Amino acid sequence: MSGHARFSPSSANRRLNCPPSLVLEEQFAEEESQYAAEGSAGHALAEHLIRKHLKQRSKRPVSDYYSDELLEAVDEYVSYVIGEIEEAKRVCNGPVFTVEQRVDASDYVDECFGTADMVIVTDKVAHIIDLKLGKGVPVFAEENPQLMIYGLGILGMAEMLYDVETVRLTIFQPRLNNSSTWNIAPDTLKAWGEEVLKPRGAMALMGAGDFNAGSWCRFCKARNQCRARAEEFLALAKMEFRQPALLSDDEIAEVLKIADDLAKWASDVYAFAQDQAIIHGKEWNGFKLVEGRSNRKYTSEDEAAEAATTAGYTDIYKRSLVTITEMERLMGKQEFTRILGRLVYKPQGKITLVPYSDKREAINKTTAAAEFQEVSL
Repeated sequence: MSGHARFSPSSANRRLNCPPSLVLEEQFAEEESQYAAEGSAGHALAEHLIRKHLKQRSKRPVSDYYSDELLEAVDEYVSYVIGEIEEAKRVCNGPVFTVEQRVDASDYVDECFGTADMVIVTDKVAHIIDLKLGKGVPVFAEENPQLMIYGLGILGMAEMLYDVETVRLTIFQPRLNNSSTWNIAPDTLKAWGEEVLKPRGAMALMGAGDFNAGSWCRFCKARNQCRARAEEFLALAKMEFRQPALLSDDEIAEVLKIADDLAKWASDVYAFAQDQAIIHGKEWNGFKLVEGRSNRKYTSEDEAAEAATTAGYTDIYKRSLVTITEMERLMGKQEFTRILGRLVYKPQGKITLVPYSDKREAINKTTAAAEFQEVSL
């Protein structure tokens, strides 16, 4: 098995909805964004902390990406996983715990394998937990192809030990305050593997089928130049827009369906064109490169502080309280709860209009109206 999966579970949603995208993307070089690199660093730290809890040998990783905000997100995930580990120990005499488990689903699609962040197997449940550190859009466990593929791979191993009754899939997305869990019966999962994954996966490997634009285009390497995606968005752009109040309800609904994707597509095309101009000298008709606005910076903060102090200015530093996670780590959970528990709260999230496909529970309309009026005042 090579180090790179041709049919990666992480891109399964794209492959199943747009099979020929696999072969199309193979024309583009592999590139790791800073967001992906930060995510990898966060996963490495989470792995270390969980292994430490399991009394497994592990060396703490070091990374320039470890900000307070990222460390807090990782801590939330690790706390959740530890809770699931301890619960598994309580309900099962011989639970199995694996961190960053290699998962092979090549029985369904050739060259399909990946890595599950956390796997907990008891005598009845095979639980796959996936950490998402992205801050873009919420991701949900229900019918999630990536986790379903992991589930198929883990099920093949777990059933050699136990008569598994449930495959439990969890996505934990701390930076968006989003987590979801979905249970599926083993037979139902296997049927999906045979009826959906296997035939669509075979099409993807051959580059067969029709191109199909949608939300799954977000991380496609061909997204900036894909004609199918451009045609879909340009069709909407040709709409003769009037003031929103003059559009029909159906017209507004059509715009809302793909407004976010349309904005992201336009942003992607702009970023691609700018990259081509700056790095490769490409000239675009009607556009030019200019130097953007920049903010002033100290050449040396230490020298600036010394000069200001010497001149008699003392109020030149800002102080801020450490994050809640850092404070809890400093005091310990029990002491933190005793000393600061009454002073900590979790504010209500901002109310947002989303499509029905979003898995979050709808809020009461009266509550939404009241909060909107309160914010507007």
